[in-house]
Amino acid sequence: MKKLLLGDEAIAQGALDAGLSGVYAYPGTPSTEITEYIQLSPLAKERGVHSRWSTNEKTAMEAALGMSYMGKRALVCMKHVGLNVCADPFVNSGMTGVNGGVVVLVADDPSMHSSQDEQDSRFYGKFAMIPTFEPSTQQEAYDMMAAAFDYSERQCMPVLMRVTTRMAHSRAVVECVDQPRQENALNYDAKAANWVLLPANAKKRNDIVTAQQGQLEDDAANSAYNIYIEGSDRSLGILASGIGYNYVMENFPDGSPYPVLKISQYPLPRKLVRRLMNECQQVLIVEEGQPFIEDMVRGVADMPQVHGKLDGTLPRTGELNPDVVKQALAQLSTSNSKLSTQDGFAPSEIVVPRPPALCQGCGHRDVYAALNEVLREYDNPRVFGDIGCYTLGFLPPFRAIHSCVDMGASITMAKGAADAGQWPAVAIIGDSTFTHSGMTGLLDAINENANITVIISDNLTTGMTGGQDSAGTNKFEAICRGLGLSDEHLKVVVPLPKNMPEITQIIRDEINYKGTSVIIPRRECMQTLQRHLKQKKTK
Repeated sequence: MKKLLLGDEAIAQGALDAGLSGVYAYPGTPSTEITEYIQLSPLAKERGVHSRWSTNEKTAMEAALGMSYMGKRALVCMKHVGLNVCADPFVNSGMTGVNGGVVVLVADDPSMHSSQDEQDSRFYGKFAMIPTFEPSTQQEAYDMMAAAFDYSERQCMPVLMRVTTRMAHSRAVVECVDQPRQENALNYDAKAANWVLLPANAKKRNDIVTAQQGQLEDDAANSAYNIYIEGSDRSLGILASGIGYNYVMENFPDGSPYPVLKISQYPLPRKLVRRLMNECQQVLIVEEGQPFIEDMVRGVADMPQVHGKLDGTLPRTGELNPDVVKQALAQLSTSNSKLSTQDGFAPSEIVVPRPPALCQGCGHRDVYAALNEVLREYDNPRVFGDIGCYTLGFLPPFRAIHSCVDMGASITMAKGAADAGQWPAVAIIGDSTFTHSGMTGLLDAINENANITVIISDNLTTGMTGGQDSAGTNKFEAICRGLGLSDEHLKVVVPLPKNMPEITQIIRDEINYKGTSVIIPRRECMQTLQRHLKQKKTK
């Protein structure tokens, strides 16, 4: 059965066809479509596959481990910075091992299309001593899901699968199986001694996991996804990983004249790397992200000239593409006249840049308008922002926030600034981000009655990633009270221009209060409102 699928959709379909019992995820571009595809899948609905969004990536990873403990297959999805959030259970899952298969799908975002950094998740796989898969095509992404779940159960280890933005968000025809695999039955084979990481148990597991590394490398050397392609011209060898392999082969439609080593399964198969380096005069390493392989290759064999990101043959930052790879190949080529050093298409000089902006009618706009009006009355106010579409408040016309570091940092940074003597110190955080990572920071502030004003700008959805359900919807007042905030300094407002006098007065009063206060401006996101109105009209 053939389907036209995004890379994310191929991953989702591959997981379903591999007998998936649950997907656990927090929305984050470019990984969001995986969970959304499973949520809409008839097969998932028929089987009752779990697909509700988790509060954050850490809770997602831990829930997946719980499903694995009971013998069933679980998929965890996130973007690269989400792996930082779930690093504790992810790294420890290498020690516990798994019962049912666990695949941790991480979508990296080189060029930072919608992210804070260009983090390369392969380092986490190496750090945790967990096998890593990196598909080169949508078909391979589909096929790898079944292979990864099988491998996870065979080795009793989780598997990290890493994709990048272009793989996640480009389409291709994918050949799918006709008959999906049945889900695993519940089993009670999990051994408590593996899962209870007391030092006595963990030391034994550490010896076992460390001893497995040689087998994992042998498996990578013999993997169907790691391929050594012979070439007649050994003046140059090419080592390409993941989607980088695609970019190389697009420059050789009739086949590469040079030997090519394709890497899509880690640990790095040093046996294959040695062969390439011993046979070729120089080697070009093409990998999306950081020079992960290039760093390791320099210690693998008697070195020919190694080229890649570290010597500037390929750019160290941003995404690769076929034209960038073509330039590197042409620079190193001595015999292939088909390659050209010409640049790809240059951006048109008549295209005017269009920076992103908050939607017209967005409630965040009214919040920032009110906040700016009030803060003009104070000397040196500071507003600590957070991750979400409201981060656009940094840009004109509002220029309203002074920091945005990571999920949940607004409240804790405001508290730290207040601890240093700053006043006013204001934190602005979205509803989904608050439940993701902001609640513990608010608890710290309440426990010390820190002199900060927290604005939870509630648009009733996870707006930045397309309008997914927010875990705390209709619960924020209860959460704040449960954390110990007094009703006197918990205010709810409706951010509309007609309510501006009320909103500005409340902000002013709470800033002047010497302690922790929370203001919740609540109005539905314009995008989801239009969607809901359309659905209502259709019904």
